[in-house]
Amino acid sequence: QVQLVETGGGLAQAGDSLRLSCAASGRPFRTLAMAWFRQAPGNERALVAAISATGSSTYYRDSVKVRFTISRDNAKNTVYLQMNSLKPEDTAVYLCAAQIATNGGAVQARYDYWGQGTQVTVSS
Repeated sequence: QVQLVETGGGLAQAGDSLRLSCAASGRPFRTLAMAWFRQAPGNERALVAAISATGSSTYYRDSVKVRFTISRDNAKNTVYLQMNSLKPEDTAVYLCAAQIATNGGAVQARYDYWGQGTQVTVSS
């Protein structure tokens, strides 16, 4: 079983930056592909960014490309989401997700382990 704990959410103004962190435990972190999803009220959960177990591959949804950066520190068992130039439409609960990697260099399409989420609210 994999446990995920997110930190770093909060209130921000448009144009500000926030960094989310997700600490993983329960399995060697280097075996996990990681991702950040978000869910706004009334909307479906959406993939924001993903990173392979080795860190060699990343994915971003179009609306966050250039502004957001996903990274991982395998020594700290932590994945990060650096969010710059925040917009009100980035307001959502952000959830960390993990999947046992079948290919260490590939982003995964499905995630079986989820954190509780952290709220990010961006005001205009």
